Amino acid sequence: MINITLPDGSVREYAKDSTPMDVALSISHGLARNVISASFNGETVETKTLLTTDGNLTLFTFEQAEGKKAFWHSSAHVLAQAIQQLYPGVNLTIGPAIENGFYYDIDFGDHKVSESDFLKIENKFLELARGKHEFTLREVSKADALTKYKEENNSFKVELIENLTDGEITFCDHDNFTDLCRGGHIPNTGIIKAIKVMSTAGAYWRGDEKNPQLTRVYGISFPKAKLLKEYLEILELAKQRDHRKLGKELELFTFSAKVGLGLPLWLPKGAALRNRLEDFLKKAQKKAGYEMVITPHIGQKELYVTSGHYEKYGKDSFQPIKTPKIDEEFLLKPMNCPHHCEIYNFKPYSYKDLPKRFAEFGTVYRYEQSGELHGMTRVRCFTQDDAHIFCTPEQLDQEFKDVIDLVLYVFKALGFEDFTAQISLRDKEDKEKYIGSDENWDKAEQAIINAADEKGLSTVIVYGEAAFYGPKLDFMVKDALGRNWQLGTIQVDYNLPERFDLTYKGSDNEEHRPVMIHRAPFGSMERFIALLLEHTGGNFPLWLMPEQVMILPISDKYQKYAKKVSELLENAEIRALIDSRSEKTGRKIRDAEISKVSYMIIVGEKEEGEGTISVRKHGEGDLGTFAIEDFIQLINKEVNSTLVQF
Repeated sequence: MINITLPDGSVREYAKDSTPMDVALSISHGLARNVISASFNGETVETKTLLTTDGNLTLFTFEQAEGKKAFWHSSAHVLAQAIQQLYPGVNLTIGPAIENGFYYDIDFGDHKVSESDFLKIENKFLELARGKHEFTLREVSKADALTKYKEENNSFKVELIENLTDGEITFCDHDNFTDLCRGGHIPNTGIIKAIKVMSTAGAYWRGDEKNPQLTRVYGISFPKAKLLKEYLEILELAKQRDHRKLGKELELFTFSAKVGLGLPLWLPKGAALRNRLEDFLKKAQKKAGYEMVITPHIGQKELYVTSGHYEKYGKDSFQPIKTPKIDEEFLLKPMNCPHHCEIYNFKPYSYKDLPKRFAEFGTVYRYEQSGELHGMTRVRCFTQDDAHIFCTPEQLDQEFKDVIDLVLYVFKALGFEDFTAQISLRDKEDKEKYIGSDENWDKAEQAIINAADEKGLSTVIVYGEAAFYGPKLDFMVKDALGRNWQLGTIQVDYNLPERFDLTYKGSDNEEHRPVMIHRAPFGSMERFIALLLEHTGGNFPLWLMPEQVMILPISDKYQKYAKKVSELLENAEIRALIDSRSEKTGRKIRDAEISKVSYMIIVGEKEEGEGTISVRKHGEGDLGTFAIEDFIQLINKEVNSTLVQF
């Protein structure tokens, strides 16, 4: 008999060589119907894997990320089988699961595949899936594996196998199809009920442009047709909320080929929006004891060699800027932290002076490949809401909790309510890749765990995801369409204080190293505003709207009264514009709705005579007649309900 420990801590006894499916059946038949994958002692296994020792078992359904990974990886095999049958002679390479679905890279040879072929591929896929063929993993010798793919003239698989060791090579079989695979499959193909081929794209073998170009076929599959329908509906909504589309419609930002790829240009409305966000955070930071600093956009190459950023970004970054002076080189700033370390080094500090909190909206530059650029979410020039805290080890716990408070304040004010905090810690086994003493690491990791616990955060701990210089806390936010984004990071760093020889004088009159905290609630202004656009669909919180009110005089006769109303609102710090065009009122209302203006004020003979205004709200319609003072109170109440003081 073996003892199996379940996620709830309970221990159950089973016969040796039981399978995860046996365990699921012993719990309930309902669970067994939905279980599609499992992990045993931290390693992915299949539902029919024989369990021969005591261990920890976790069962996965499609609802969990690990279940989706097995489902989509298995679907990639079926996709490959379908394509192989439709296009004889193709060479298969690799087909992993990705965040949403899967892909398979294929050398189609003389075959051509376009969007018009997608339905044919989907139908063949479903025909094969309905066969309910079991996935079976088996070990093969290196010699046999090489023989198979050499006979098929598949140089890609041969290359993969040549880099593997005898004894670690496995094939996956289902139906009459076999593929080189490490495992992690669902029980059988019949579980897959719906498939959509999403797109195709060019992809170099192993990502190297010197290698042959393959065709990458993207797909997504589900255990129910209803789930595919819902997914496609969300995709359609996402298209409507695409920040590139909304940014253009709302006149927030643009790009110019003459200026350069990945270099955004902020238009007046976008600049006003961005400045408002910056002012919002600056105000909170001031209350939290931060001091604003400003650093140059470039720095000597040696600065980034010292920090380690040249080693990390140098090869793929903008190349050094040379000057008339021999051997003098500068780099466009890839990060703000080295500059802040040098600001700290400006003068000596005592433990009584700490913590020091330096903040900057600093613009940095990274040379992203043109194919990786994507609107404002992936650019070559972006501004970080960067801050670095230099504190004593004893202050670390409280400083970390204070930063969490600031991040939560930002999220609340901007309507991000559904999020998880990921605690990224060291790899338990391989500690060689990290710098710093075990004592400092233990203290830093415990500080993060304690701080997250005290703040009541919903957390998940991930081992091996820490930065090489320290553990971190990443905030994973779910947007209105259910998509997950990383927003806000807090990192503990023992590395840069050492590299830059930062010190402070302790109470013992000896020199000590400060601990450094990196934090950026927004991350970057460009990416944050892009995600905020898609999350809100352009309907920003009222306090952030570029234009809060649009005043619509029904004819030129009432322009003077419209101007009076505008001045009263501006005096109350409410942003208002007058639509003075000679258009019908209905057209003006439609245009204001399209522009996402929160409130519309209609003024005519009745309103002028009574000294009132008629009010409409975006997306809701007519609110009735208001005294101007009452409307001001309405606006202030809505603003104050979301923009609470830090």
